[in-house]
Formats: sequence, C-alpha cells, structure tokens
Amino acid sequence: MEVLMATMRERQRAVQLYRGQIPSPGRPTVAWRQDRVQFWAAIARGASSEDAALEIGVSSAVGVRWFRHAGGVNPSLAPMVSGRYLSFAEREDIAIWRAQKLGVREIARRLDRSPSTISRELRRNASTRTWRLEYRASTAQWHAERRARRPKPAKLVTNERLRGYVQDRLAGVIRAPDGAPVVGPDAPWRGRNKPRRQDRRWATAWSPEQIANRLPVDFPDDGSMRISHEAIYQALYVQSRGALKRELVACLRTGRALRVPRARARKQPGGHVTRQVLISERPAQAEDRAVPGHWEGDLIIGLNRSAIGTVVERSTRFTMLLHLPRMPGYGSGPRVNNGPALAGYGAEAMRDVLASRFASMPEQLRRSLTWDRGKELAQHAQLTIATGLAIYFADPHSPWQRGTNENINGLLRQYFPKGTDLSRWSREEIEAIAGALNARPRKTLGWKTPAEALNEQLLLLQQGGVATTP
Repeated sequence: MEVLMATMRERQRAVQLYRGQIPSPGRPTVAWRQDRVQFWAAIARGASSEDAALEIGVSSAVGVRWFRHAGGVNPSLAPMVSGRYLSFAEREDIAIWRAQKLGVREIARRLDRSPSTISRELRRNASTRTWRLEYRASTAQWHAERRARRPKPAKLVTNERLRGYVQDRLAGVIRAPDGAPVVGPDAPWRGRNKPRRQDRRWATAWSPEQIANRLPVDFPDDGSMRISHEAIYQALYVQSRGALKRELVACLRTGRALRVPRARARKQPGGHVTRQVLISERPAQAEDRAVPGHWEGDLIIGLNRSAIGTVVERSTRFTMLLHLPRMPGYGSGPRVNNGPALAGYGAEAMRDVLASRFASMPEQLRRSLTWDRGKELAQHAQLTIATGLAIYFADPHSPWQRGTNENINGLLRQYFPKGTDLSRWSREEIEAIAGALNARPRKTLGWKTPAEALNEQLLLLQQGGVATTP
C-alpha cells in the first residue's frame, strides 16, 4: 500500500511539473489551420461567411465570428505547414501507435522521423487534463499551432508619433477659420457595415492613401514616419492589429465596418447581369427607333419601400405603369434576413407583373426590354422564357442609355413626387396617370400622342394579319 501511494505521489509530481511547462489547452478549438485555409478560400470565391463555415463543417456563427475578427481581411495562411514540422495526420498516427504501446524509435521509424522529434513531441504536447500524461492528436495540434504564432507588433503600435499623425489626419477635429472646433452632428458608432441615410461623424477624414503619400512630404528626412495605406486599413479592420480604434472606420469614405472581398464585390449588386444581356448585345434596330417593340423600364421609389414600375416603348413613347402592391405580411413583424421581398418589387413580383403585361401583346411589340441594373429583374431569364421578350441591362451609372425611360420618370414626378408614399395609390389611379401621359402630344412624334402612335403601329400589324391586343 505504501509503495502504491508513493507511486501515485510521484505521478502527481510529474504531472505538476509538466503542467508548469505546458499550459492547459483550455477550450478546444473548432477547426485546424487547414480548415481556416479552406474557409478563406471559400470567401475568396464569393461565398458568404455562413456558407463558407458550413463547407468546412463548423457552425455559421463561428464563420461569422472569424470573418468579423479578421475585419473581412484574408489572413493569407499558407495551405500547409512546412514539412519539417509534424502534420496533424502524423500526430494522429503517433496517438494511435502510442496507444498500441509502441516505442519512440518504432514510431520514428514508421514516420521516417528522428526519434528525438517524436520524444519532444510526446513530452511537449501531451494532454495536461488527465492525471497521467496522455498523448492526444487534437491537443498536440493545439499546442503546436499556439507555439507557431509569431505575431509581429504593428508599426502603429510601436511608433506613437506615427500613430498620432495617422489618427489626427483620419479622425481629427474639423476647425473653423479662427481655429474653433466644429463638433458636427452627434453620430455614435453602432458597428453597422455602412451608414445608411443617417448622420455621420465629422472629421478631417483623409483617406489612408492620402495619409501614406503625405508622410514623405511632411517628414522627408525621417524614415520612421512611413507606413503603407494597407497597413492603416488593417489597423482599422483587423482586431489583432488594432492600433487604431475600430470605430474610426466611420471616418473612411465608405464607412464600412468590414472589408468586402473582391469576389463578393463582383457579385453585388449586378451578379444577375451576365455578358449575354449587356446593352452592347442589344440589336442595332433598337437604337434608331425605326422598329417598334423595344422597351425601356425602371422603378420610381417612394417612402417606406414603396415603388411604381415604369415601362416605355422607344419609338412611340407609349408608357405603361406597373402597380406593385405590398405582399401579405409586410410591416406585421420584424424583417427576416434573406426572406421574401414583401415590399412588392422583389424579383418574383416583377417577373409576374411584367409577364402579365407583355404576354397579351403581339410578338412584334415585344422584341426587347432594357432595364437598369436593379435586382428587381434578377429573374429575367424566366421572364424571357414566359414572354419571348429579350432582356438587356444598361451599363453601370449610365442613365442616358435609357434616356426615354428617364424622361418619363421625370414627368411622373409631377404626379408622384420624391419623398411620398407610392403605395397609397391603387391600380386604377396609376392607370389613369399613364393614360394622361399617353394622351399628351409629343413634339418628337410630330405632335401626335403616344396612344395615337401606338394605335398606328397596331393597325399596321393588323393589316399584316397579326391579332391585336385586347
């Protein structure tokens, strides 16, 4: 009995000795290095944080936390550690063979490693949570990855003078000509990704590129006063390099709390616009307005997410207004992320209302439709299948490519001013406004009305043996 107690005490002293050298792993990690590499590879392809997390087998909350902790910045981890270090697969083999009571030299021979490498691995990375020093691959990998970190102090952390210069140019106080500070609006930072239609903090707001390129001008002989604009961005976005407070992102022009990966930026907001449906692919006959049946469309937006669709024919200037009522459930509960578009102008609602208006027209009057790049026409392929109407999208920030529609939208603002709720108008009332526009004589039509010009086209089609619209 005394021998047994002495053996137990020796083992406890050994455990205490090793515990003093090897800290407890604490809460086990949810993924290893290769998992994080796969996560950021999925982000680089344009996947959301939730989808990238599910792809590697962790919860969506973990993926969101990784993305926010990194500020949306890919840490650029190497796909695998150097071959001189043990991999996780090798550690799993060590754990299995150790459980089979194989010796250090036999394990080293099977792995083609030095016996001293295996001996150090068993001594350094053993589990510290049991009364005996058991070797577990997951715990050993945690220890190895923790030791491999070599965080280099950020330049803005170590150089206080440089940090003060950057922070003053980025978030300095606005001053009047007499030097008195101008406070501006009270705009607390709430961590949102973009400020939307709300007051923003007033600051000097130099861009990181302006700051980085101004430093050599202000300090031509001081090499320590140099920093790249990317280092400033990382100091703002990446928590582990947080020399600057995170809320200072509100002083950037975009005001983003997180950086947007390039693949995501390419997918938004025109991910539904492919090369085949660009306006450059539209038939040349649509440009000269000699052939009817080419239309332009857009939305006019009002308060409380209300909208009216506008569609105008290029040659006759005939206008159709689309009634877009709210969907059931709008305003009755909290908004759901990625839920249905209940405001009335989602992709499905626009597809249905456009299909219903164009399906009854003669084929010669539904040749093409040119739209802005809004996501309300994301289901344009289904609309083309249903109606035979070819859909094209204008180039970004090019409203003149839909000049006829823009002109009509300007006329409609006489009846539906900006800043008013458009959902209060019924279908009949909107149709009455469209009738009023179509009854106005137009100089470009030789003072004929759009209704008269369209009627002439219908008569020509009827004489050619084509049925008219009801």
